[in-house]
Parts: sequence; structure tokens; C-alpha cells
Amino acid sequence: MDEIVEKLKEIGLNEYQSKVYIALLKKFPATGYEISKLANIPQSRAYDTLKTLETLHIAIPSNTKPVTYTPIKPRELTKRYKRKIDSTINFLEKKLPDIKEDNYTEPVLSVSGRTKIVDKITEIIKNAQKTIFIALFSQDYKYLETHLLDAYNRGLDVKIVKYDNFICNFGKSFQHSGIPMLEHYFNGKFVFLAADNNEGLFGITQPAKNGTPEVIWTKNTEIVFLIKAFTVHDMYMIDIEDNFPEQLRYFYGAGLKKLRDKILH
Repeated sequence: MDEIVEKLKEIGLNEYQSKVYIALLKKFPATGYEISKLANIPQSRAYDTLKTLETLHIAIPSNTKPVTYTPIKPRELTKRYKRKIDSTINFLEKKLPDIKEDNYTEPVLSVSGRTKIVDKITEIIKNAQKTIFIALFSQDYKYLETHLLDAYNRGLDVKIVKYDNFICNFGKSFQHSGIPMLEHYFNGKFVFLAADNNEGLFGITQPAKNGTPEVIWTKNTEIVFLIKAFTVHDMYMIDIEDNFPEQLRYFYGAGLKKLRDKILH
């Protein structure tokens, strides 16, 4: 019963109101005296609370003497408060964003630890409405495959850069070929994710040494644009390499070594 009282308090009733309503459900119609006994509260508080519940249209008084009270049905109570809560949430969703200062900048936050990182990526994927651009390793993909597939089945445009060999039978995937070199420069396995052009994440999910996995998460659209641009650039290069392997090998050598040396050394 204590749990029900707590839940009624969560929707706006105070403790006495919750106890009196529960007592009325047990016995109605009932007088204030009877309710005080059933609810185990002082008689004066029972009468005051019944008057309040009458004002709230939760307890209905009789025209008799002594006055007795009948509660509204539980389903009517929950429907009424659900409408009220939904209306309040809809209002806040419309009005709260307008309070932001003109120069407000979305924060850039750190997420540490393997479980928290996977949970955050999952949350971003589930909240996405139109597009997902993600680059990742198989060790991360196995935890995210179901959620990415769900997004694809919801009609989202899902594009994936595969940093190692794993099977992906949905969306559009691109197989990266320069992973050992990338792992060396990034000191571990990493992920890049941009969703709907307004939420993104990037960082190390599996450090090369005994470090703590850590990524950056943000809704800063400028940074999300950069994450998406990085991922799209990878897709461009992979597609070019797939379609013109001989020409690239001729100009840049195996594994684009000449190009890497030109840029990185």
C-alpha cells in the first residue's frame, strides 16, 4: 500500500490525499470519521482532506447528514492525470527551447567506460529520425547491430564504414582497408557516429593499452557536421579505391603508402 501512496504522490496528490482516496476505495460511501479510521489519520485532517478532494473532483459528497463521500473510479483518476501530464509535457516541449539564450552553445561532454559508451550510442541510434552515419569495428558492431537494423527498418538512411571484416546485410556499408595504420595513430579501436545532423559521438571504445574507453558526445551541430564530414570522406575514399584500384596502386603504391608518407611524414 505504501508503494501506491508514493505513486499517487508522484502524480500530484499529497500523502493525506493519497491515503484518504485509498480509504474511500476500500469503503464508500463513507463519513469523515470512518475515513479517518480506515486511513489511520487524525479526524480533523480527514475532514480537511475530503474537502480538498471534493474541490479536486476526486471525492463526491452526498446531500445527506452526516455527509458521506464516494471516490471517482481509479480509471477516471488516472485518465484525468494522464491528460494533465501530457498537456504539461507538450507545453514544456514547445516553450522550454525558446528560453535558450541567443548565444547558447550545446555542450561537449565526455562519456567514459565501455558499458556507458555502448548505452549512449544505442540511445542516439534509437532517437535518430532520418539518417545515421557510423564508422566502427566488429567488437562494437555486435552490440549495436540489432539497434541499427531497427533504425533501418524504421526507414532511416543507415550508412556504415566497417573498420574490419563483419557482415552487414542492411543499409549501405563501406569496407575500410587501412585499419592497422589507423589503430596505430588512434591508439586503439574507435567509433564515429552522426545522427540527423544534430547529435554525434566519437572516440576510443577499446584502447590499445590498459586505458579507459572514452568518447565525446554532443548535440553541437558544428561538431556533428565535422564528424559526419569525416565519415563521408572515408566513404568517398573507400568507393574510389574499390573502383580504381589499379590507378591508385600505380600512383600511390600498395596500401596508398606514397600518399600516407606525403601527408603524415
